Amino acid sequence: MTSFFDEISRNRLKSILLMLCFGLIFAGIVFLFVEVFGGGLIGFIVGIIIILAYAAFSYFYGSKLVLKMSKAQVADKAQYRQLYDLVDGLASASQIPMPTIYIVNDQSPNAFATGKNKKNASIAVTTGLLAMMDKNELEGVIAHEMSHIANNDIQFMLYAIVFAGVIGLMAAIIRNVFLFGALTSGGGRKNGGIFILIGLVVGLLAPLFALLLKLAISRRREYMADANGARITRAPSHLASALKKIQAYENKPTAQPVQHANEITSPLYFENPLRKKSIMNLFSTHPPIADRIAKLEQMY
Repeated sequence: MTSFFDEISRNRLKSILLMLCFGLIFAGIVFLFVEVFGGGLIGFIVGIIIILAYAAFSYFYGSKLVLKMSKAQVADKAQYRQLYDLVDGLASASQIPMPTIYIVNDQSPNAFATGKNKKNASIAVTTGLLAMMDKNELEGVIAHEMSHIANNDIQFMLYAIVFAGVIGLMAAIIRNVFLFGALTSGGGRKNGGIFILIGLVVGLLAPLFALLLKLAISRRREYMADANGARITRAPSHLASALKKIQAYENKPTAQPVQHANEITSPLYFENPLRKKSIMNLFSTHPPIADRIAKLEQMY
């Protein structure tokens, strides 16, 4: 048996360690980027501008784009009174402001949270989720999403996505410079060949490692939100029951992915909306649903 707090602490620590690994890869790719462009002030400034522009756009417009891509509409308070009451109660229990509630017209049962911070957060649920879950199960799912907001997972995953995106962008530039022979400073060095080889390897592997780290962080935050959601409701069986229903749905041959979900938005969802299975789960945004159920059934 595992306590809520042990599970939360363990996954928080693992998330932090994974983010530190992200920082090391990021520092290495920035160093190489500066070296490629002469190792001077101009290269450094270019790198900083790219990072700041990407981060600023993601922070200010990321959540709006997610809601727009998902075709989410603000929930009518009169029509979804029970949902509003449920979210309001869980927001109070989580000690965060009431998030804006959105509805996604989709038969696949799912939900997600997004927003810049706790004061500007949103929770979206699909019509399929509302139709499938009873009140207790819906409470478990909403508590999970509320935990993402309370734990600052929105910002945490934003940083991971920004890190991965910037690493991928800078690695692509470095890779193309080496591949097309546009390097201006490395070729004339004593160890120019080795430098070029290192640059190509880093340019190819850094984005892959960044992607794997981002996905690993996403899985850890899902486990943590499960544990914290169960702590808020004091009923891990409610969330486990919701996951079992979703698991049964996914096993049906007629099961459909969330219509407007994509690779960018999929880490935000309660369960993988794309219905894709990954080898050894390395490329999965979410932990195996059976593992999540097993952990919840062992919690107290």
